[in-house]
Amino acid sequence: MTELSKSGAAVGEPVKGSPAPSAFLEVRDLKVHFPTDDGLVKSVDGLTFSLEKGKTLGIVGESGSGKSVTSLGIMGLHTAGQYGKRKAQISGEIWLDGTELLSADPDHVRKLRGREMAMIFQDPLSALHPYYTIGQQIVEAYRIHHKVDKKVARRRAIEMLDRVGIPQPDKRVDSYPHEFSGGMRQRAMIAMSLVNNPELLIADEPTTALDVTVQAQILDLIRDLQKEFGSAVIVITHDLGVVAELSDDILVMYGGRCIERGPAEKVFYEPKHPYTWGLLGSMPRLDRDQTERLIPVKGSPPSLINLPTGCAFNPRCAYADVPKDNVTRTVRPELSEVGSQHWAACHMTQEQRERIWTEEIAPKL
Repeated sequence: MTELSKSGAAVGEPVKGSPAPSAFLEVRDLKVHFPTDDGLVKSVDGLTFSLEKGKTLGIVGESGSGKSVTSLGIMGLHTAGQYGKRKAQISGEIWLDGTELLSADPDHVRKLRGREMAMIFQDPLSALHPYYTIGQQIVEAYRIHHKVDKKVARRRAIEMLDRVGIPQPDKRVDSYPHEFSGGMRQRAMIAMSLVNNPELLIADEPTTALDVTVQAQILDLIRDLQKEFGSAVIVITHDLGVVAELSDDILVMYGGRCIERGPAEKVFYEPKHPYTWGLLGSMPRLDRDQTERLIPVKGSPPSLINLPTGCAFNPRCAYADVPKDNVTRTVRPELSEVGSQHWAACHMTQEQRERIWTEEIAPKL
């Protein structure tokens, strides 16, 4: 019997009225809003991007910009129970290898989770269950999607722990999460995420709270495993240094929206949005002498309940008065193409941005 989605289409078939996706992962106009007593929190407000297999997308932004909410939306983890009686309001389309996830049956999405798509959570200590050994948790993740006995699954768990660099995996497989260091817990989390060879891997702040040497090891591990499995990878972080190491493309989020998107090299060396300039100016550089103090982005991220009118970044933007007629504070800019495969949402003209970048910003970085 054919399994049907909520839209009435067979699961895995295009939703009627929507063109079939050309990319492995395609997110179209995704909105994730949360009703609260204080108002509607627009955590993600119209996000669109795509990703091919074997490629890495870095999603960058400050805390509260909507990065993690986006990843949980793709994984189908925004549940009604999480928010009491108030359900998360989700709209748009998320296509994964031809399957539209938002209109698909929740049971079907649950079957895809872990097998077709997996996630490395931000804090492995809270993501891993403290009462079960590392091996038990990896075995369970494997047996959900494969009809094998516990001995076969245990061998698979030991193999994965060895692959992610856990020493003495045949012994450490019986250790509990609290017996692992932070870096080893993160490796165990990666082993659990990759045990079913998922085609999409989402890494949410994979190097948070790790020292720099362990950070480098984890990034190298993700890169090597991606080459081995050919997975599409999304790396979510506030650290531009992390995405510089891993990403083919970069998406910069602010106030729940994408404000710049393009190839990593262009976003780093030819950025077109003042917020991206600010992120680059606040990032330490080791490839050149640093003669001046780092320049932080002034102010605080906006409330997602009461976003500023016009461009959400305008209260913090040093160039908000450059466009004429106060348009920055009255009209919300839409993403427009500013180069080959490069988009930005800013009211300044191309000439104004080029001049400011060349004369004022680039010399300080």
